[in-house]
Amino acid sequence: MFQVSYIIEEYQCGRTPNPDVLCNTRIKFGSFMDAISSMKFDRVASGHYANVVHPPASETDEDSVLELSQDMVKDQTYFLSHLSQAQLKRLIFPLGCLSKDEVRKLATKFDLPNKDRKDSQGICFLGKIKFNEFIARHIGENKGVILEAESGDFLGNHRGFWFYTIGQRQGLCLPGGPWYVVEKDIKNNVVFVSRNYFSDEKRRRLFRVGSLKWLNGLPPNQISQLECKVRHGPAFCNCSLIMEPGEDGHEDVAVVHLSQDDQGLAAGQFAAFYRGRTCLGSGVILESWDDQGFPVCARALEIARLEDKSLLGKPVKIKVKPENVITESGEADGTELCGGLENSRIAAAKPPTPMQQLSFIPS
Repeated sequence: MFQVSYIIEEYQCGRTPNPDVLCNTRIKFGSFMDAISSMKFDRVASGHYANVVHPPASETDEDSVLELSQDMVKDQTYFLSHLSQAQLKRLIFPLGCLSKDEVRKLATKFDLPNKDRKDSQGICFLGKIKFNEFIARHIGENKGVILEAESGDFLGNHRGFWFYTIGQRQGLCLPGGPWYVVEKDIKNNVVFVSRNYFSDEKRRRLFRVGSLKWLNGLPPNQISQLECKVRHGPAFCNCSLIMEPGEDGHEDVAVVHLSQDDQGLAAGQFAAFYRGRTCLGSGVILESWDDQGFPVCARALEIARLEDKSLLGKPVKIKVKPENVITESGEADGTELCGGLENSRIAAAKPPTPMQQLSFIPS
């Protein structure tokens, strides 16, 4: 199955894939549309929270346009941003003009069997299988070390770098936190962490995207005044793009400059681009960062290359940061719970304020 092999390959390479985007392009509106192509349907209706504006019947050469839905929190244009124009032309989204609350009220009014169904979370084809279990079953486990990025101190062990993504907090099981995954050494199976994830001097505004796909087939004419989403959700960020030719005949890439910092940029995720309410297309975030990447000290890099990690001995005793508050139980506020990757598949970023979320979305 394409989706399974895609996820496994991406995690083995140290990236954080987004199977939902490719599920739409390859399966829901790929294989499915191919299967019904002989049935002469004019349109395919889907329950995605999005809008598509089709040209008049007399102007069939004009492009269809993907636009934001009424419900900005549930909006799913991010997951539809990698569709082709041919796919988009055949789609309609009846829920795009409604909020999720309105949809639930209608479901109750008409006594639909799924009226009380909880919102779906995670990857649809996994069903009740936990994501950690899925990864362990297909990739296995390989014990590695966790090092502090700033000092190189040996803090503990992990089950394999593929269980962690940049920005992840859950599952580290380290006291004195919060700790965040900031980098990974794929070759040596080392995870670097830091408690200074949100420090001003270690933020990212610049990244590159490849596998670009524009819904009208061409990049936008004006690429200096766009908005960008680097994850599903209502938050946008102003951005500009610089197109670069690919090396050795490979496809073009784009350098993206964000107007504000984003800590949760993870290679393998998609970046979707917008102008106003219109979704223009998307690309895959590449692992080749500029010099704004999170700095890992020379000592940490040297220890990561050490072949016999048993020479490190026992993990150091982690000191609680002075600003952490000690609770009545004696634990530091922010001590990590041993959660799983299923709660952290997409890198975490400091949540924006409501004004930040809406500041780039025209009324």
